[in-house]
Amino acid sequence: MARSKSVEIEDIYALKFGAIWRQFQSEHFSFWMICCYLFVEYVRPQSIIPAINILPWAQFFILLSFGGWLIDPQRKGAGDPANKWIILFFCTILLSSYMAYRPDFSYPELNKFYTWLIIYFLIINIVNTRPRFFIFLGVFVIASFKISLSLAMKWAMRGFSFTSWGLMGPPGFFQNSGELAIQMAVFFPIAFTLASFFKPVVSKKMALLLALMPITAVLTILGSSSRGGQVALAIQLVAMFWRNLIKPKVLIGAIISGVILFSLVPEEQKARFASAGNDGTSQQRLLYWKHGVEMIKAHPLLGVGYFNFVPYYHDYYGYDSLRGGVVELPHNIFIQVGTDAGLLGLFIFVAMMYRTVRANTQTARGLAGAVDQKDVLFRRLAFSLNIALLGFVAAGQFVTVAYYPFMWINLALTVALHRSTVATDLIKDKNKRHSLSSPKIT
Repeated sequence: MARSKSVEIEDIYALKFGAIWRQFQSEHFSFWMICCYLFVEYVRPQSIIPAINILPWAQFFILLSFGGWLIDPQRKGAGDPANKWIILFFCTILLSSYMAYRPDFSYPELNKFYTWLIIYFLIINIVNTRPRFFIFLGVFVIASFKISLSLAMKWAMRGFSFTSWGLMGPPGFFQNSGELAIQMAVFFPIAFTLASFFKPVVSKKMALLLALMPITAVLTILGSSSRGGQVALAIQLVAMFWRNLIKPKVLIGAIISGVILFSLVPEEQKARFASAGNDGTSQQRLLYWKHGVEMIKAHPLLGVGYFNFVPYYHDYYGYDSLRGGVVELPHNIFIQVGTDAGLLGLFIFVAMMYRTVRANTQTARGLAGAVDQKDVLFRRLAFSLNIALLGFVAAGQFVTVAYYPFMWINLALTVALHRSTVATDLIKDKNKRHSLSSPKIT
């Protein structure tokens, strides 16, 4: 699509919204649609304004982005080792569903994963340039910030008090406080990277707005009453700053910040941590994990079947239900995948996590020593995506979120960043070397 006005690339990375908007306008229809999908999936305007809730907007924009990609004359396939792993994971889920203890529980839930398979491939194939990645990540950040800002303000307005339900996000994936906390844990390191990077080069008002992003993410995690989310945040902070803790100023600042954050945690939440392992919720989760491991041992290859944990547990371990016979999901991503798809599926699941870490490490190393500021930004973002994955894994030890967007969107962003920076540069260098070494034909 032709550009109405020329866009200076440096203006985009200087957060000049006019330049960003002109760049967005100049992009292909498929890119517009995948950005719209991300916006409606995370912000959920259709839930906020019932009058526009007349279509399944997320599915609608997925279809439009796929159709737009098909008619894009410049489309190219995006190759990455993660592609094979995610396809193998889907094949394992299909086989596990067919061999399941109760296939009738498996088949209706297949959309909970194949939707992410489609979205993953759409993102990595459409978000294939640096400006596209920057804008697409911007949509993710703005949508997440909308959630964190409103909920942090809500928690502050009720005096940072404790409630058993914590904070609730918009209807959808982040409505439950536990899942909301994970989204904030994924959002936090990315927001922190952007805030720290742009602070020296933007206005004071913009720097303050950017600083509010990681701050409100932390406040939302604290207000969510999610022990898993708060543990994940603590682990992320250590991973992000452990090298600097030997510096006296940093250590003192970390201690002061820790005291402030701890003082914001309601006494009831502190009591929940003190009773961890002994309260009814913890005891039931320990039973789920214990019997989940037994299920995997009894069915090591493909597990008991995709989404078969509940019926299998009910029939074989119903006596260990502390809620009057009610059985929930296992509240652990590894137990969930292991019982759903066996050790085969669990191996592939971990392999995709490894690919995320490796791809981001390759991106960071490929951009090491860069003097161009946008390359410095992308290198830092690669590190933040690994910290986001760490937060998901840490919090995922206490909730059942393997098929929520956290890992799959993070994997897609990782591959898109790698493909649009380091991998693209390597391909260009290889083609250039090939053209220089090839004899000219006259």
